[in-house]
Amino acid sequence: MLYAAVAAGSFRRYATYRTATVAGVFTNTVFGFILAYTYIALWDERPRLGGYDQAQAVTYVWTGQALLAAVALMVGGVDELQERIRSGDIAVDLYRPADLQLWWLSADLGRAALQLIGRGVVPMAAGALFFPLALPSSTLTWGCFLLSTALAVVVSFALRYLVALACFWLLDGAGLALVSGLACMFFSGMVLPLRVFPGGFGELAQLLPWAAMLQVPADVLLGARTGGSLLRGLAFQAVWGVALLALGRVVQSAATRKVVVHGG
Repeated sequence: MLYAAVAAGSFRRYATYRTATVAGVFTNTVFGFILAYTYIALWDERPRLGGYDQAQAVTYVWTGQALLAAVALMVGGVDELQERIRSGDIAVDLYRPADLQLWWLSADLGRAALQLIGRGVVPMAAGALFFPLALPSSTLTWGCFLLSTALAVVVSFALRYLVALACFWLLDGAGLALVSGLACMFFSGMVLPLRVFPGGFGELAQLLPWAAMLQVPADVLLGARTGGSLLRGLAFQAVWGVALLALGRVVQSAATRKVVVHGG
């Protein structure tokens, strides 16, 4: 119940930033139009590129815009946690009778839920209004997409949490967060679907954890993953989520020992 309360509190907190949400919706929608027309031109020249038809490619664009804020596809770390580590306020968090990682994961899930509703629905609706999108008619597919999105948020958080914990050693993790954010944009499929990457490089990119953040949820929504492929995609996300959270536990343990040594 504690972590559910943390998630609910985070949802309410981000809901108060109405102006920022409206600005984000506008920005996502504008960039959605720019990317959609770019993809249309590309798919006119290369039909069935990456196995997508043009409608699927445009739907991929709007899926990316819908998930951009929720999955934090352009964010390299957990800014608030990084600042608390830098300032020393993390000592207060460590004294709480709650698990540090679960506390911040719960807060991030609450944030993501608000962002999915606040900054995901309107851009997708705008895309559907102006473009022929390949959206599923099955409620089961939509349910699998939401599950895949939740797993994507967990993977995203686990990666950003590791970057934030690095501040225990780096003190200022802005540079690492920037590198992490750029890697996420490229290897998640935000720039181009990973399916269009050539040869072995494309196969490698689809095995990295960033692929779990956009490429897999988008493929689920587009119907590119069904049956066994769908289960493998969800398992891929779950495995990366568990592995990265476990690694976060190890790093967190080392970091908290460092805090004690430094008298934090």
